[in-house]
Amino acid sequence: MSELNIIVCVKQIPDPEAPLSDVSIDADNMEVIVDAPQVISPFDENALEAAIQLSEESGGKVTVLSMGKKLSDSVLRKALAAGADELILLEDNGFDKLDSHSTAAVLAAAIKKIGSYDLVLTGRQAGDWDSGQVGLILGEMLELPCISLAREIKVEDGSVIVKKTVPAGYERVKAALPALITVSNEVGELRYISRTRMLKMMRGGNIPSWAAEEIGVSADAIEKLKIASLTTPPDMTRDCQFLEGSPDEQAAALADVFVSLR
Repeated sequence: MSELNIIVCVKQIPDPEAPLSDVSIDADNMEVIVDAPQVISPFDENALEAAIQLSEESGGKVTVLSMGKKLSDSVLRKALAAGADELILLEDNGFDKLDSHSTAAVLAAAIKKIGSYDLVLTGRQAGDWDSGQVGLILGEMLELPCISLAREIKVEDGSVIVKKTVPAGYERVKAALPALITVSNEVGELRYISRTRMLKMMRGGNIPSWAAEEIGVSADAIEKLKIASLTTPPDMTRDCQFLEGSPDEQAAALADVFVSLR
């Protein structure tokens, strides 16, 4: 198997495991405010793990791209500590809160600047908005064959063979390289990173950062995400009833409850 050049797109988001008490809605300004630590989106960590596994099998290079207005060096160095070879930050004031098409356009411009690659991997969706659109739009922009929801990835003889998750199980799909694949959580969690290794990466050199003009992206080519409405969830109440009587009487009473709800 020849060496692979793999690009992984990761997104920095507020920790999706944060308690509900850390989340609030600013309906006037159409903003979700999350008072939680920043992390790499868990689905993107799945994609990173898949890339590292492929690199270990075949050799080559894993390059990680992350885009945003203000990115955390310490959060994203986790990708290097896990085994990625290079981390590139795409940072610009204009990269804040972009819609899916514009996010893909920025990533595509950066990937074209990198030049040579065999695979582009993304998570199946982001862990914040869960739109699941950027990966496949990016593949279209790069004019690559795209396979979504990969649970297993193998590379053989210039082709990629993917087990693709479907409701009834999985499909086996084959595509020529280069290709883009969105990776599902069945691939497995990102490997454990020791504290010693993480601290070593924190003391590493500067991480390259590319602004919009450095990758040829103009303000006219990107648009912000437009939110039509944003409100807090309605109060949720529960009506709990205890059914008395014999098992047959309880079953009949339960059936009456279901009928009344229809």
